[in-house]
Amino acid sequence: MNKKQKKMLARILIAAALLIGFNFLPFTGYVRFVFYLVPYFVIGYDILIKAFKGIKNRQPFDESLLMAIATIGAIAIALYEDGDYTEAIAVMLFYQIGEWFQSYAVGKSRRNISELMDIRPDYANIEKDGKLEQVDPDEVEIGTTIVVQPGEKVPIDGIITEGNTTLNTSALTGESLPRDAREGDEVISGCINMTGVLKIRTTKEFGESTVSKILDLVENASSRKSRSEDFITKFARIYTPAVVYSAIALAILPPLVRMFGMGLGAEWGTWIYRALTFLVISCPCALVISIPLSFFAGIGGASNAGVLVKGSNYMETLSQTKYVVFDKTGTLTQGVFEVNEVHHNSMSREKLLEYAALAESASSHPISRSLQRAYGKEIDRSRVTDIHEISGNGVTAKVDGIEVAAGNSKLMDKLGVKWIDCHHAGTIIHMAVNGEYAGHIVISDIEKPHAKEAVQALKKAGVEKTVMLTGDSRKVAEHVAADLGIDEVHAELLPADKVSKVEELLKQKPEKAKLAFVGDGINDAPVLSRADIGIAMGAMGSDAAIEAADIVLMDDDPLKIAKAIKISRKCLRIVYENIWFAIGIKLICLLLGAVGIANMWLAIFADVGVMIIAVLNAIRALFVKKL
Repeated sequence: MNKKQKKMLARILIAAALLIGFNFLPFTGYVRFVFYLVPYFVIGYDILIKAFKGIKNRQPFDESLLMAIATIGAIAIALYEDGDYTEAIAVMLFYQIGEWFQSYAVGKSRRNISELMDIRPDYANIEKDGKLEQVDPDEVEIGTTIVVQPGEKVPIDGIITEGNTTLNTSALTGESLPRDAREGDEVISGCINMTGVLKIRTTKEFGESTVSKILDLVENASSRKSRSEDFITKFARIYTPAVVYSAIALAILPPLVRMFGMGLGAEWGTWIYRALTFLVISCPCALVISIPLSFFAGIGGASNAGVLVKGSNYMETLSQTKYVVFDKTGTLTQGVFEVNEVHHNSMSREKLLEYAALAESASSHPISRSLQRAYGKEIDRSRVTDIHEISGNGVTAKVDGIEVAAGNSKLMDKLGVKWIDCHHAGTIIHMAVNGEYAGHIVISDIEKPHAKEAVQALKKAGVEKTVMLTGDSRKVAEHVAADLGIDEVHAELLPADKVSKVEELLKQKPEKAKLAFVGDGINDAPVLSRADIGIAMGAMGSDAAIEAADIVLMDDDPLKIAKAIKISRKCLRIVYENIWFAIGIKLICLLLGAVGIANMWLAIFADVGVMIIAVLNAIRALFVKKL
């Protein structure tokens, strides 16, 4: 609880105590009136000031004016009739209690997001003359070596040049499982170094690093309003002056009709009291406060789960998603090639992999690296001579003086070696040793651990169609799609072809259904922008993809897509619950107030009670259940 909230709570308690105490005083008339003004001003002075400023600035129609008119009017009637002031002061007291609840709820939402803001590093360590000097991260240039000690945040993205550690990435990904990092690994800012001392060579400036972009996304999320929020804002602008004029009409017209039409007493006090009750009931604060708060809480809950939503408008669009289109490599697969099988080999698997790894030792291609990893031993380059890389075909080399060829079927045809076709999906490396076919190696990208589960979760969440778009070969694409249970697949596409396919799908889908595209590469940026909602992989995704996307998954787990949709639907459900509840209760109470059935106490419930219930309902969006 902050100082402002504590001060308000103290005012509420003092005013309540004075109000209860003054009910036991024997005073009447003006003395009683003066005594009761004390708790009224203790609890309501700020509302009266806001109402006065609104009138002064020619923007009078807000809830402060409604409360000021209603309470001052009720006090005036009580003074005129030497009646009870308790109702009038209680209206202001309970209104302020509602405001306090609202302030507390917003504070809770902000604290949830503030936990994310804690990832902002305060400094970076640079070693000078054998001592560590703390500098502003903004001052650190690309290529600078920084030192991160145990317990400190990684301030800037970079590559570890010295040291091993365990990193706590929970603030970025929402996952509590630590990640091991060693020399040569990339690390992103915002992680907490848990164990060893690290030396990191920076690869980005602080302003372009992961932590800065995340903070910018969250800080600017509230500026992008949803259709529901825009509706409520416009509604309040029309609604507030309408109820003020209606209350004036209710106070004046019935007494005048009675006085001139029937020649009877006007009963001004009765109708003014009804008009004041009408004003209290009509206060729109439940809607104006709870709807933005619901979205704010939803964005906070999503960020805590490792899903960054760039605005409440995207939260609303995501809730209507019925089509999900995936990129393959880096999205559904890890983008890491590994040796899966060795077929038709005329020598041992280990020996064939040794020849392949040594022949490919001069290449840094992912396929070559996968062969070197499968070999599992240190490469002795002195054993390899006469390396010739044939573009688009493969390599030939001499390993321990033995002629070795590793490549595709075109290379085998060029060398006159009869090869055996492979029916497995993946990249096929055919091997020839001393001019004889020695077998082939199957290399393929690995599916992400939760990819299959993610597709199933989307279908359970009500997604009607899943599609995969990839530049990979049709055979590989169809194999991955069949294994994951994806409904439709389009392969061998260029970036422009992906945009065309998404545009086709946008035309095919029902008007109210929304299409989400999930990708991670630079070539996915145009498609992310073209889709109704773009979802990017944040941990390993390209900067261009993250900039173009509307939603970012911080740990690259596709299972979070279904979670994000569920969070958005829960948030929208809460929004509509609050809208219908607030409007429904107010309409009923307004009718009761207009005909004289409702009194000030019911008016207090219709205003403050409804607001407190709506606010408490809104903060449910903060809490995200596991799938």
